[in-house]
Amino acid sequence: MTARRKQFLVTGGAGFIGSHLVDRLLAQNPARVVVIDNFDEFYDPQIKRANIAAHLNNQAYRLVEADIRDYAALKQIFSEQHFDAIIHLAAKAGVRPSVSDPRTYTEVNINGTMNLLDLAERNGIKKFIFGSSSSVYGPAAIPPFKEDAPLAPISPYAATKASGELLAHTYSHLYGMQIVCLRFFTVYGARQRPDLAIHKFARLISSRSPIQVYGDGGAERDFTYINDILQGVLAAIEYDSTPFEIINLGESQTITVNRMIELLEEALGQKAIIEYRSPQPGDMPRTHADISKARALLGYQPATPIEAGIKKFAEWFKRGAKS
Repeated sequence: MTARRKQFLVTGGAGFIGSHLVDRLLAQNPARVVVIDNFDEFYDPQIKRANIAAHLNNQAYRLVEADIRDYAALKQIFSEQHFDAIIHLAAKAGVRPSVSDPRTYTEVNINGTMNLLDLAERNGIKKFIFGSSSSVYGPAAIPPFKEDAPLAPISPYAATKASGELLAHTYSHLYGMQIVCLRFFTVYGARQRPDLAIHKFARLISSRSPIQVYGDGGAERDFTYINDILQGVLAAIEYDSTPFEIINLGESQTITVNRMIELLEEALGQKAIIEYRSPQPGDMPRTHADISKARALLGYQPATPIEAGIKKFAEWFKRGAKS
């Protein structure tokens, strides 16, 4: 007798991390996957449509164009089929833009998450993965950041992600849902959003346009390659030992923004033109993940140091950034 295919709901499944996750779910499980994405114009929606072009030909895949703020639209999706797990990656993204538009970030990231948790509970879905962010820690956190550190977010985006974690904890406590909140640390790789530093800087270096670096370039980041993030997300989907966990997913090594630019220059074979600007409100001076919990609970073993990951990113970028 053939085993029933698992069914997953992936929100934000046309985006950078989401589309890669769908690749894996369709290929490795195999599973049926429903993706919710509203193709937000924060960046060119055609980029996201290119991300999922291959998925549309798979009979196990279904795309629903909807906004997670639209409770009625979500309710209709949940009425049509049962999901074994929800992987909630949809969000209004970006630290700096959230400072100028906090209301929209609150509506999408908090109210949208609330909608999904509520419908998961009402429909008996016990497994929920929430994509959170290292930005929740704030500048006072002592590196490497441990999951039990006090949170002091300094941007509306970070505050909404911390709020999502609290809502997730509440639903796990009240209704016995098995929830894992994954704090992602500066993810990069093929399909990376064009507004994020590595992709943006690569584009500017290639066109011989100036790079604007906010601060002196000494800010430290724990850049995490997409394949390593996927390893952690897939392990979190299978994890079922405790009802609620918050887990860092990072590379657990840091480099400065200046060093990241040097690596890009080497990989692209071109020099950057750098313009240093004043630091931006909401920016973290450093991110650095303690991944001992991820190793212990998920068997997480990041395998791509930044030097190798930048080279892989540059290869994708030079191919035309289409795959």
